[in-house]
Amino acid sequence: MSPQLTLQTPLQLPPTEIPTYLEQLWSHDERGDKGANTFCLIVWQPAWIEQKLVKTGHISGPIVGNQRNDLIEAAREIILKGDLPNSTSPLDFRVQSSIHGEELIENVDDLRGQHIDTSISNLQPRRLITIAPTIDKENNLETLVAAYCPLPEESGGKTACGDVIVLRGNKAAINDGLEIVENLVPEELPSWLWWNGRIDEAPEFLNALSLPNRRLIVDTALGEPIVCLNLLLQRIQSGQAVNDLNWLRLRGWRETLAMVFDPLQRRNALENLQKIDIDIEGTQTVQGLLLAAWIADRLNWKLESSISSKKDQLKVNFLRPDKILVQVGITSLPIGKPSINPGQIVGLRLIAKANNKQKSDICVILASESGECMRLEAGGMARMELIEQVVPIQKNSLENDVARLLSSSRGNTSPLLESATPIAKEMLDLVNQAN
Repeated sequence: MSPQLTLQTPLQLPPTEIPTYLEQLWSHDERGDKGANTFCLIVWQPAWIEQKLVKTGHISGPIVGNQRNDLIEAAREIILKGDLPNSTSPLDFRVQSSIHGEELIENVDDLRGQHIDTSISNLQPRRLITIAPTIDKENNLETLVAAYCPLPEESGGKTACGDVIVLRGNKAAINDGLEIVENLVPEELPSWLWWNGRIDEAPEFLNALSLPNRRLIVDTALGEPIVCLNLLLQRIQSGQAVNDLNWLRLRGWRETLAMVFDPLQRRNALENLQKIDIDIEGTQTVQGLLLAAWIADRLNWKLESSISSKKDQLKVNFLRPDKILVQVGITSLPIGKPSINPGQIVGLRLIAKANNKQKSDICVILASESGECMRLEAGGMARMELIEQVVPIQKNSLENDVARLLSSSRGNTSPLLESATPIAKEMLDLVNQAN
């Protein structure tokens, strides 16, 4: 399904007039419709790379704020032509500074906030508030508002309408108009903040928008790992409902690993794990840390020490309940055409050795492709029982993943993420202290 636009051209109004306009909009509805009784979604949507690519003529407009194919391909081309490592994700913040053009194109159509993905519109949000910071120098705030209804054929003929509000301008302008946002959030409905950008790019805005009672959606693949884990842990410990897209993308790995050890004859091997190797794309380590932390939490291991930390590898020791050390390593691979999600896991190897029972030794290899399986097979696995599986990497759009979280209506953080986050943070702290 293609994304929808609002049913009317958004009306540009001064911020102070928007609440009155919305009251009149719904009170004059011929059907007496007061709008969907669902939720309010606030979206921080900078789309910095898309803005720069469109304004320098590398791709055609309008600016819509999603991860469209021409944007990804243009970003990959910038990486190849520039001085960035080939393993750089196409949406890495460093790509923006590598985009060059003679002169920025003016008057580019910007449809952020009006270009609504079907997976989200199907949930019939009551109010969508998009905060769209621009790279323009002019300090002018634009506030737009429009009624919105899902297409009838997509919802079985039953629609519950809502409205969209867009705040657009450079950061200074956005800051000037930020207080209007809270006046526009319906108190009687749950509200979500989807921070669709780097966690460390605008902490003042993130803090202002992510109120304690607001459900937060972030992506810990975007930003410096220590900043991402600090924020994740801080918000969880404060009791806020936190949803991490990076954690959501781990689901296939966690489910496959659980299925591998589900048979009774393999469950004992979990008590004998001695070594875990995790391979990731590039240098963003959060997803690898979260997976290692989840395993350690489920098996009741305690973090013991840092073995070593290099630019492309970090290693730590955990202590099993029987006081045996388990070595866990996360290796950064220089993959030439990486995922759009920095730090995506591509391979996992677990080695279990029973005392003096060589026939019970097991090596489990999970990989995103068969070539990675072959890479992980090296290293003295010949006399072990070898279990290999390819874990299909989900190709869901970003909007589909967000819709999954919104549809769950979860008012609290996932208990598994809540348990894994402090361990992941402790691992990274230990490694950084050793450097």
